[in-house]
Parts: sequence; C-alpha cells; structure tokens
Amino acid sequence: MLSTIHPIQTIRQLLDTGALDKTLSLLYGCSGNALVPYRARIHKALDDFIRLYAQQHSDCKDYEAIGVQIFSVSGRTELGGNHTDHQHGSVLAAGVSLDILAVAAPIDTNEIYLLSEDYAPERIALSDLDCRNEEQGTSAALIRGTAARFAALGQPVGGFIAYMTSAVLKGSGLSSSAAFEVMIGTICNDFSAQNRFSPTELAMIAQYAENVYFGKPCGLMDQMACALGGVVAIDFADPQKPQFEQVTLDLTKEGYALCIIDTGGDHADLTDEYAAIPAEMKAIAKALGADVLRDTDPALFWSNLPKLRTECGDRAVMRAIHFYADHARVSRQIQALKAQRFDDYLSLVTASGRSSVSALQNIYACHKPQQQAVSLTLALCEQLLAGKGAYRVHGGGFAGTVQAYVPLEDCAHFCKEMNAVLGENACHVLAVRAIGATALLDCVASKE
Repeated sequence: MLSTIHPIQTIRQLLDTGALDKTLSLLYGCSGNALVPYRARIHKALDDFIRLYAQQHSDCKDYEAIGVQIFSVSGRTELGGNHTDHQHGSVLAAGVSLDILAVAAPIDTNEIYLLSEDYAPERIALSDLDCRNEEQGTSAALIRGTAARFAALGQPVGGFIAYMTSAVLKGSGLSSSAAFEVMIGTICNDFSAQNRFSPTELAMIAQYAENVYFGKPCGLMDQMACALGGVVAIDFADPQKPQFEQVTLDLTKEGYALCIIDTGGDHADLTDEYAAIPAEMKAIAKALGADVLRDTDPALFWSNLPKLRTECGDRAVMRAIHFYADHARVSRQIQALKAQRFDDYLSLVTASGRSSVSALQNIYACHKPQQQAVSLTLALCEQLLAGKGAYRVHGGGFAGTVQAYVPLEDCAHFCKEMNAVLGENACHVLAVRAIGATALLDCVASKE
C-alpha cells in the first residue's frame, strides 16, 4: 500500500473537525475533551516540522501545502518475563499510551534528516550505511542501522525529513530506544517499502540496528511490544519467527490502575550491568550444552549445581534459576487472564518481582551499592499498597522503574506519596494502547 500523505493544512482540518478522534482514542485511551491536549500536540508538531523544513527549503512558497504523514509508536511496559527474551523465553508485554510522534515527508535527496525535540539534528547519507564504531550508543547508529537492514533485505530506503517529539520518558523502562528504532523502521516501511514488512519484521529490523550498530545486546521483547501494541504474549523459542497472541486485559474493569514509577536512579555506566545478565545466563547454558537457557533441561540444571557453581559462579546460577521460574510464570499469567482470575494474575506479578530481587539481582548496580532507588521504591510500594495490588521491578532494572497495580480508589494517594519521596511526576498512570506502530493518515484513509 502506498503511503497516504496529506497537505499540512488538510491535517489541521482533520484534527479540528474530529476526523482523527477515533484513531487518537485508540492511541491514548481517552475520548471527548480529554483529546484536546493530543490534538494540540499534533498541531505543535506540525509547526515544528515546518520550521525544520524551512531550514532546508527556504524557497518553499506554501509550507502549509507540504504533504506529510504522521506516525505514532508507543512505549512498552513489560508485564511478565523479566530478562527472559534474550534466552528465547516467553514474555508478556503491552504497548502504552505514552508514545513517540513524528511528522515526516519524503524528499528527493538521498539522506535522512531528523530532528528530535531537545536533541541535535541527525543527517544520515543513504549512500554510506556501513557500521561506524564511533557512532555506537547514538541515535545516528540506530538510523543508519535501520536503513542498512532495509537495504540488506532488498528494500533500499529513500530520503525523508522528519520531526519527532516523545512522551516516552527516557530511561523510564518504557523502552524509548525501542520506540525510536521502530519509528524509523515504520517511516521507512511506509515511504519506501509499501508497508511490505510486518510489525514482527520491523521489530527484528530494529533489534538488528540496536545489536549491531548501536552496540547493545538486547532481546526482541521491547521492539515487538512497541510494534504490535495491545497486550501481547510472545514466545521466542525461534527468535527468527517469534510466536505471539493478543491477550485481553481490562484494568479499569478489574478496578486497578497501572502505575510506572520513575525511581530517579542514575543510568550512567550501566551497560556492563545489563550485558552481564545474558552473558551469565548463556554461560550456564553453554555448560549444559546449549546456546541459551530455553534449550536446556531444568532437571539437568538442578542435578549439576555443584559443577555449575564452580564453572560459572553463584550469581550466574541464581540468574538461571530466575529464568526458569519467570519463563514458566508467563504461561500461568496468560492462563489466569484468559480465565479472568485477576487475583491469581496479581499473585504471579508479585512472585516475578520477588524473583527479580532475590535471583535475577537487577535491583541496583554492584559498583554503585549506595544508590538503591529501585529498592527504596519497592519498599514504598509495599508500605503504600499494604497487601493490595502488586508491584515489581520493571524492564532492565538497576536504576529504572517500578511497575505497580494500584486499586483505583487508592491511586491518587499512591501517586501523591510516591511523588513526595521521589520527586514531582515520578509516578505515571498509564493506559494500555490498543494498536501498534501506526501511520495515522493511513488509518483515516482505511475508514473512507
């Protein structure tokens, strides 16, 4: 399907007449007057895009007539399976109502020119897509890596100019980097590939860019959740063909709010801490004759503990214990949701959190033992929830976020107390997003 682009002035009319409201409701989980700030955000993004475009095309006679597309990619929240994806395990995840929004237009020059709000612009020449060591850890690496992967798959991308604004909190455990990667892939797919690539394939392209060009050995969960949206159970037994299914979770019906708490921890110098987890799990797998823990026999693991302790160390053994338990727990979470046994689901969430604390040990960095913002936040959750709901470390861990299921009647007090200790706006109440990576104007066209 060819990309649907409209003049900016037409998009403003669609916004003001409510023609985009159904799509916006799916993205942000609200309706009516609650959509006003989201419409205003898009109007501002269009204004900022025009300023960016004018810097490159000062001779344009009518900037409101420029044909653009608007894209949205959500952040993600991990609901089950902490650090299981890189061992080909199972996860439960969801797209959330905080997203990256992009206004983009194809251009004739052979380059990608991107400006993200509050960041320096990036200009990537599509004639030079080789991996650069000096770009590791930068957004330029992710853009170049995405374009390179498209080319390697037989679909070279054309140039485009884009302005992005993000509500996905950086370092929040909501996967702002994965959302960014999927956004670049979604624009390339829409403008250059006639949407040839499925959401799963876009997620794999994004993972390639992060692994090879960015230099981070991540799994595939974050990208899959951002690309697919909704609540999704993913099985990575075959990482080249991950199996997934959508699962229903209506938190409002159950009487709960989903809160993500930014612990305010220091994210600097954590790459080695993150990398040690898959490395130690793989060391156990190798000692058992496999590449990843999913392909090992848990019974063989338990019967070889003395040998594994000697060869791999106790922490690696503990992290393997966490994998076996949390991987199995995901299927039980799915079964509980399908059977509408929400209390059982919450108990499993709590068990996952305890396993992360005691076995996975991704609560604070070993080289910064005095900084324990995640530990403190977990203790606050226990105190404030007083046996109700559930809570757990969320995402990579060490200095990121904590996830809490809070009874609706307690939510305002819970957020107030969290913010009082951790800082203003530390506690965020999220909605599960119904749809995945999206070109908004394609949605409008499909309804016409």
